[in-house]
Amino acid sequence: MKIDVAYVAELARLELTDEEKSVFQPQLENIVKYVDMISKVDVEGVEPMMHGRAIVNAFREDIVRPSLPTETALKNAPQRVGDEFLLPKIVEGAES
Repeated sequence: MKIDVAYVAELARLELTDEEKSVFQPQLENIVKYVDMISKVDVEGVEPMMHGRAIVNAFREDIVRPSLPTETALKNAPQRVGDEFLLPKIVEGAES
């Protein structure tokens, strides 16, 4: 299966050199081949699960504790508005 590495890189917002594309091309194709091979495994009668082993929630009592002071948390923020981090809009079409 031929994978368009340039297209995948664009979706991931990665800038790849031609050399990097030539290195990643066969690697990505091998990954897709492996996933295709796994998809052929007979899983009839196997219960779906989220994890390979049982997960048990370890609940703890919700105790209010002192947290990091606002000024310390925002000390190295590149930009801020009042007591909040100011981040660039990264979703196209999102309103400010």
